[in-house]
Amino acid sequence: MLVTIVSRIYRPEPSAASLFLGAVADELTSRGNEVVVLTARLPKRMKAPRYAETVRTFPVVRDRQGYVRGYIPYLSFDIPLAFRMLFMRRPDVVFMEPPPTTGVVVRVVCALRRIPYVYDAADVWSDAADQATNSALIIRVLRAMEGFGMRGAERLVTISQGVVTRARALGVRRKIAVTGFGADTGAFAPDPAVPVRPLFVYAGSYSPWHGAEALVDAFGIFSQTRPGYTLRFIGNGSEREVIEERARAAGVADAIEFVPAMPAEELLPHLNEAVASLATLRPNTGYDYAFTTKAYSSLAAGCPVLFAGPGPTAPFLREANRHVRAGIACEYDVTQIAIAMEQLASDPPSAEERVALGRWTAEQHSLTAVARRVVDNIESAAGRSEEG
Repeated sequence: MLVTIVSRIYRPEPSAASLFLGAVADELTSRGNEVVVLTARLPKRMKAPRYAETVRTFPVVRDRQGYVRGYIPYLSFDIPLAFRMLFMRRPDVVFMEPPPTTGVVVRVVCALRRIPYVYDAADVWSDAADQATNSALIIRVLRAMEGFGMRGAERLVTISQGVVTRARALGVRRKIAVTGFGADTGAFAPDPAVPVRPLFVYAGSYSPWHGAEALVDAFGIFSQTRPGYTLRFIGNGSEREVIEERARAAGVADAIEFVPAMPAEELLPHLNEAVASLATLRPNTGYDYAFTTKAYSSLAAGCPVLFAGPGPTAPFLREANRHVRAGIACEYDVTQIAIAMEQLASDPPSAEERVALGRWTAEQHSLTAVARRVVDNIESAAGRSEEG
């Protein structure tokens, strides 16, 4: 079977989507399928290793931080994508990654060429956009595009039941498989030889709906009794100026670091030496159903997670704590976050407990297992189309 993967971001660019799509490609090729990836040309500083799949790139517009993010960068990928898909060798099925503009292109071209496609609905972009713009028109247009792309798919895959509920609200009646999300346990693993330092790590984007500035306020309280700790942000986001301003106001600007996003192999040592990784989700944004997927990578590295906010991440951590020391979940509240930081700093997991945490995550939540479930759905979508 010939499978085409369509995504503006792909390995080795550092992102959860890149790791996920790479695992799906690996599973597809391991089953004897031919895989062609249509993606964006890598930033100049990156070199692509050789993979079993064929990766075809095209120049795109990137933002100041080097990401394909924003209206013009998306269009710079999607407009050429339409022609690339029109004239490519016809695949048996397409597997696509949002944004919604890509969903529109994929639906139109796949309808013209009678190609089934599977939509990766990891989250609902129009819900997230509610926090990034005050324009009701933009939200309506984005929601219409997103629903259009989803409704044309042979089926969808997603990480949680919450996304299923939101997709149904957009009028999606196609089959939606909850395949979950996992950690790349080949890239993330504990290293008991690495000493734990007085360090907290936030790895990932920091956007308005994340509300990561609460971590800075809590860190300011924590640092009054625990000086000498560092809070390191690894990644990028639109809220950096807000975070820097809050750090100055809390008197901890010198203890907060900003590091660009990095591949998994470079991120791993940071997680290995951190007391805990941090994650937040601001409540009442319309995005309360989202799962914080960065937790998987941290747990796979044996690094506990401090999560603050609503949604399925908190019950996931509490359930994990029945088996291993996975971390602390609390409300999105500065005081509670500061208390959780103090608890983790005063009683950190031992090296043996961190190894046990990584082993448990590899057994229960590996990205390989998730990729298997996703590929089952991709192959089934192609098979159903042939039957039709």
